[in-house]
Amino acid sequence: MTVSRSPLGLPRISARVRILLWLLVVMAVALGAVAVTVRSLLQRDVDHRISQLLTQETGEFANFVPQGVDPDTGGRFSTADRLLRIYLQRQYADPDEELLGLTGRPGDRPDAIRQRRDLPPDTALWRDGASLTRIHASEDSFGTLERPQGEVRWAKVVIGPAGGGKPGAFVVAFHPERERAVADKTFWTLLALSGVALLMTTGIGWAVAGRILAPVRIVRATAAELTEQDLTRRIPVEGRDDIAALAETFNAMLDRLERAFAAQRVFVDDAGHELRTPITIVRGHLELMGDDPADREETVRLVTDELDRMSRIVEDLLLLAGAERPDFVRPEPVQLAELTADVFVKVRTLGDRAWVLDGVADREVRLDPQRMTQAMVQLAQNAVQHTVPGQRIRIGSRVVSPSGSRGETGGGGAGGSQPGPGGGDRVELYVADHGPGIPPEDAEVIFERFRRGTSRRGTRTSGAGLGLAIVKAIAEGHHGRVELRRTEGGGATFVLTLETDA
Repeated sequence: MTVSRSPLGLPRISARVRILLWLLVVMAVALGAVAVTVRSLLQRDVDHRISQLLTQETGEFANFVPQGVDPDTGGRFSTADRLLRIYLQRQYADPDEELLGLTGRPGDRPDAIRQRRDLPPDTALWRDGASLTRIHASEDSFGTLERPQGEVRWAKVVIGPAGGGKPGAFVVAFHPERERAVADKTFWTLLALSGVALLMTTGIGWAVAGRILAPVRIVRATAAELTEQDLTRRIPVEGRDDIAALAETFNAMLDRLERAFAAQRVFVDDAGHELRTPITIVRGHLELMGDDPADREETVRLVTDELDRMSRIVEDLLLLAGAERPDFVRPEPVQLAELTADVFVKVRTLGDRAWVLDGVADREVRLDPQRMTQAMVQLAQNAVQHTVPGQRIRIGSRVVSPSGSRGETGGGGAGGSQPGPGGGDRVELYVADHGPGIPPEDAEVIFERFRRGTSRRGTRTSGAGLGLAIVKAIAEGHHGRVELRRTEGGGATFVLTLETDA
């Protein structure tokens, strides 16, 4: 086992070892408690059984005393000695039990009457005269006698003298050592089995903990190998437990990091690529600027124009970089008709065109009104740049059902429509112009950054080619899309499509 060290120099124990140690401690305590409890229950059962046996034997003898008949005379027993001998002849004792009869006066060494049984000489009570004297002299009916040969549990019934004979007593003695040895053997057997169980648990727990924590080690190794240049590694997800959820969460975090770093690299590359030209122009004009006031004024105008363009490029790039953030759009309930009308009022000032409010959808949807207005204004600005004064530009919104039919709209002719992918109603906001249109070979690239198409469809502008990329980012931020369609009669129609539950 490899033990690493913490930043403070202290040994660091792996989670696998800690889990196994806690498991073993808990199991050892539990198994030990079970073994001790079982031993205690067995010992209590032994004591209870001995007490029942002593009570039963003394009770049977007590009943025999007034009812017993001497088989020789057919009458009552004349002496305690005769009664005890006849009774003992008729009894069968347990292996660890002694049935004795004692005769004589209390305090004197009694005469012992015993059954013919083979008991170990060192444990037989009838051979221990001192112990018999103590039992016979005791005033108690039950007691425990501690001897070097072992403990003895006893009970006795005193018999009064009859016909001038000696008094006597019936004694039941039980040697519990063997019974308790069985309980102790069971206890040690349980401890041995517990030790085996702990060893098996150690092996199984080590393997299981390693298997369960394998994804965690993979997460650690993957995190250690990740660099800004390589964020492509992912953790294989297996199962549906918490570890699998951890791997999925880690993979999702890597996805976000990869997108963030990619966006950062794209931003740096795009900024470096697009800003290099205006910087070169500004530097060239400044280096060639002469002392002539007119020349200086023209140079300042050109430099200011390039600096303004650089500022717009930086702002657009920052906006696109922020599109990866979860709070890029902030949806809220919005009346689509009111939003469409507001956009129409704002875009009419963009240029001298025949602006038409083509239709509005009477529907409440969840979207970010500021971002959506920004996208629609950008599309309108794009239409103005590629049309001439007096040409018609239509602004509108509509609701499209899954079958492709349109409802709650006014106007039409803004290109075809297809059912939404989710199978539910969707809303469309569109800007349609009647300019030269977009060639098919450019339709696939116009939404990419800094791509204006292989051929321009109208007047050349100073844009950096980021406007439609911003529109696409806003649409995708609403879990929607932006499409290019042909306008009936010629021109281009840009459509923002959103699902109604977006």
